[in-house]
Amino acid sequence: MKSDTVSPMPSHEDQGVIYSEVLTPPIWLLAFVFFLFSSFALSVWAALGDNAGLATIIALFIALIIIRNKVAMKIQIQGSELHIGPAHIDLRYIGEVRALSIDEMRLTRGRNADPAAFLALRFWQPRGVKVEIKDDRDPTPYWLVSSKSSKELARALKK
Repeated sequence: MKSDTVSPMPSHEDQGVIYSEVLTPPIWLLAFVFFLFSSFALSVWAALGDNAGLATIIALFIALIIIRNKVAMKIQIQGSELHIGPAHIDLRYIGEVRALSIDEMRLTRGRNADPAAFLALRFWQPRGVKVEIKDDRDPTPYWLVSSKSSKELARALKK
């Protein structure tokens, strides 16, 4: 099961969508959280019995699904705007775009980071794109965006 979806070609339902990607948590991370939740449900079951344990595991499973959906990040170029989650910017304000390697991404989000930058990062995704902002009214120097398909995203932004 893939944890990320990339569709660089528009479909008939998404008119004007040039690029679309959804970063969801990987299965290993969801499994880790599930086992943490299971240990809590086991403790509830041991202390309060079968009904409380079953109710706890059901509630925590629903919470896991909600967490997965809330943590997912949608990256989309639609019309003349780049959308990353709730943030968006007109493409005319985008300057240089660079797909970053794993090492470049680590440095850019670490010691070389600018505190004024907009960061749309997911720790489980080691690659990304650095998008320079060329709007004089905006103090944000660049957007740093995690992406599974950083080269495709950079190519779509350069068009």
